[in-house]
Amino acid sequence: MSTARKGANRAADIPADVLQALSNGEIATATLAECTALDQAQLLRKVFPDLSAQTLQQADAACSLGILARMGRMGALLLPALGPEGIAKCRSQRADTVRGWACFMVGAQPGLALPARLAAIRSLADDGHFGVREWAWMALRPHLALDLDNALAQLTPWTASASERLRRFACEALRPRGVWCAHIPALKQAPEQALPLLQALRADPSVYVQDSVANWLNDAAKDQPDWVRQLCRQWLRDAPPPSTQRICQRALRSLC
Repeated sequence: MSTARKGANRAADIPADVLQALSNGEIATATLAECTALDQAQLLRKVFPDLSAQTLQQADAACSLGILARMGRMGALLLPALGPEGIAKCRSQRADTVRGWACFMVGAQPGLALPARLAAIRSLADDGHFGVREWAWMALRPHLALDLDNALAQLTPWTASASERLRRFACEALRPRGVWCAHIPALKQAPEQALPLLQALRADPSVYVQDSVANWLNDAAKDQPDWVRQLCRQWLRDAPPPSTQRICQRALRSLC
């Protein structure tokens, strides 16, 4: 089987040999459908065959959960089973799902201050696989939302990173509404709190980042439409670059 393939967009369309290879950690997922369809319990046994029977039994039970809860539960199981050093073990694995478990292990670590937690997630937020990058912000979002002022202070410098993936993480992790995650009421009510972060990205050259900024503002527009309109008017003054024009066009798409 060739690993260069077009991934299926529906679980029912994933060929049996591809699903088996995914569940064995032999190939990376190519679509969300593949992320959700692979057998994480089987993958766990392939990667960590020496885990206790109790841990494996709990992992089997976790596989009945929705995908986000499943990933979170796997991270919570692996942290005590492997210890903090297990994060590095998972991070070094070929299988993107296993690296995703590392994200949730970072999220599950008790007692970490936010700067340390962000430092621990940084390489995973910059991972080459799209899925791992999504798991990274999802795993840290609850911690960021609980300490919003600190989160904004810590993430704003990420907007100057040379990596578009890290710049995008800084924005995506704090979307007021987000995807597959709890909303952040404080940002729905007062999105201007995130203005330093958004201002820094308003002319970002990366489409990947532009889409995140636009989606952030589109989220905010559902609760504070006038604020988003006013901000876009400010950004569009004085011949802004095409990147800013694109962001504003997409940000206002639900208000037109």
